[in-house]
Amino acid sequence: MTQAASTITAETVAAHGLSPEEYDKVLSALGREPNLVELGIFSVMWSEHCSYKSSRIHLKKLPTTAPWVICGPGENAGVIDIGDGQAAIFKMESHNHPSYIEPYQGAATGVGGILRDVFTMGARPVANMNALRFGRPDHPKMKSLVKGVVAGIGGYGNCVGVPTVGGETNFHPAYDGNILVNAMTVGVADTDKIFYSAATGLGNPIVYVGSKTGRDGIHGATMASADFGDDIEEKRPTVQVGDPFVEKLLIEACLELMATDAIVAIQDMGAAGLTSSSVEMATNGKAGIILHMDKVPCREEGMTPYEMMLSESQERMLMVLKPGKEAMAEAIFKKWELDFAVIGEVTDTGHMVLTFEGEEVCNIPLGPLAEDAPLYDRPHLTREDYAAWAKVPKLDAVPESADLGADLLKLVGCPDLASRRWIFEQYDSQVGGDTLQKSGGDAAVVRIHGTQKALAMSTDCSPRYCYANPYEGGKQAVAETWRNICAVGATPLAITNCLNFANPQRPEIMAQIVGCLEGMADACRALDYPIVSGNVSLYNESKATGGGSAILPTPAIGGVGLMLDHTKMATVKFKQAGDVVWLIGSEGSHLGQSLYAREILGREAGAAPEVNLDVELRNGESVRQLISDGVATAVHDISDGGLLVALAEMAMAGGIGIRLETALSTAQAFGEDQSRYLVTTAADVVLEGATRLGTVGGAEVAGVLVSDLKKAHEGFFKDWMEG
Repeated sequence: MTQAASTITAETVAAHGLSPEEYDKVLSALGREPNLVELGIFSVMWSEHCSYKSSRIHLKKLPTTAPWVICGPGENAGVIDIGDGQAAIFKMESHNHPSYIEPYQGAATGVGGILRDVFTMGARPVANMNALRFGRPDHPKMKSLVKGVVAGIGGYGNCVGVPTVGGETNFHPAYDGNILVNAMTVGVADTDKIFYSAATGLGNPIVYVGSKTGRDGIHGATMASADFGDDIEEKRPTVQVGDPFVEKLLIEACLELMATDAIVAIQDMGAAGLTSSSVEMATNGKAGIILHMDKVPCREEGMTPYEMMLSESQERMLMVLKPGKEAMAEAIFKKWELDFAVIGEVTDTGHMVLTFEGEEVCNIPLGPLAEDAPLYDRPHLTREDYAAWAKVPKLDAVPESADLGADLLKLVGCPDLASRRWIFEQYDSQVGGDTLQKSGGDAAVVRIHGTQKALAMSTDCSPRYCYANPYEGGKQAVAETWRNICAVGATPLAITNCLNFANPQRPEIMAQIVGCLEGMADACRALDYPIVSGNVSLYNESKATGGGSAILPTPAIGGVGLMLDHTKMATVKFKQAGDVVWLIGSEGSHLGQSLYAREILGREAGAAPEVNLDVELRNGESVRQLISDGVATAVHDISDGGLLVALAEMAMAGGIGIRLETALSTAQAFGEDQSRYLVTTAADVVLEGATRLGTVGGAEVAGVLVSDLKKAHEGFFKDWMEG
């Protein structure tokens, strides 16, 4: 192994992100010292980003099955049955660290990576979503970070021809030094044309397709598994560079080859590139693999096996083909002007073997790389000890507002509630011609081409709830996507997630992870709403100059639901004067952790609202029935800002006010009690069990002109970006 020989020192091991104890496990697994190529492979495969070594033990608590689940966690994306021989395939992933270092390319390649996860399985992507968290708007870096991330998401998605139809954007000082960029893609496939990653068939050829390999993104997975220090600029070369036009060609070429019977297995090259894709394929197929590194298409001179295996260059795939299908497959990829090379074959050794210039430069048993990778049950605080550590201030009795209208005007213009029009107008939401509802409603809705069916999707999380009470916050994140999907008339079927937390080696952070996962699991079970895919992103904290410390716990949830008849879809806007406005659910009473407390009282205080999952299920089903029966003329769930903000959003969307029939207390107006909806009906309809609030009409909400509300609502981004 002279080509790869290198003296491995303690400093070399530390630079590769391995602890001394983990390096001892490497020595035990190999029975000898590794060379540099092998050390690099262990480094990325055992990184938090690839191995989930701090979270795997807790992820097993999540419910992942249902009669409609075709494929749960473990593959590139989750798969659910949506009837008529069709499946929805979807996943959410993070690109947090790269987006902070290089916002345009970090966000763009995040979109590219999640698209590949979906079309790798045979689906044509039909929609992109995102969940973004930024720091204080007045932070000196934040405006450029927002501009870069939004441009990267739009630039990639728009060019590749997949509509970006919705998402969420929040601001909080906890993200000053570590923003979050989570990307989600939903695709549609035929259930008899779903492709998996298990490499099987002794001697079957392994082929590399797509773009050439470069030196960009080397150690990207390792970088994403560490917190930030003051060396951010030095990490810029670890950020990948994407090309959406090549990705579009890759989608079409892969789907064309998938229409044949040539493919045995397929895997995209995401985090850890050629290393993770080959290891995962061989592991899933309980096989071995040999790769000839001289045959890897490279775009730079003199690339070593170490660089090739660790590069995270974009728009690349690895496939196992049936013998004799190479020429046909090559013709397809050459037609689409993409690289194609046979670089290895499936073996039965259970090892990953690499050769270069006639020498063996790597020989590692696959078990230690994947299934037997380190697994930690890290110490975590009890719920009681966590509460003592978090020291969330109590919210004492809140005085009644002197002017509900003035408070409402301030709330609708605050960064967390202001219109995101500046963002979503940079995204092509209509490409493909099937987008029925985009950003601005409760859930995005995309018609399944050529049918009456549609998919509804939503991304949600309230990090301030998760910090105050990780268990209730985890429940609420799941329930909020459930509620948004119900509010447009779709049946929620399954979720994906992106679990963003800080350093798991801190017991208080591990308590957040455990608590949120337990809450998510209980919500998924109660709502029959399984988790079919996801991503874990840890070490989201920064010691960089001007940065904060740990992010708020942010288990972002991406929900997907099915609408059998899209013509019955509900929207949030008030439709006509005289319609009656009803509240389904309890009156507002809970101001703890509310935006009212933060924005009006200047206090992040109080307990997070509890989620009664029985009530959540019952109210969601009731609302869906009202929509299906054609009774509801408009629907909106009540979330951030409470009842009065939700009414204002309906009024602004419809350009018409509401005449409230009863006075509201501050808690009724702005409380963030859960499991609630606003529904409008024709004047002659009475909704049993609902509370009548008033009628649609006039030009005001709580004494404020709808036009003034819209001006405040649209003002934040316009003033910030132009200022």
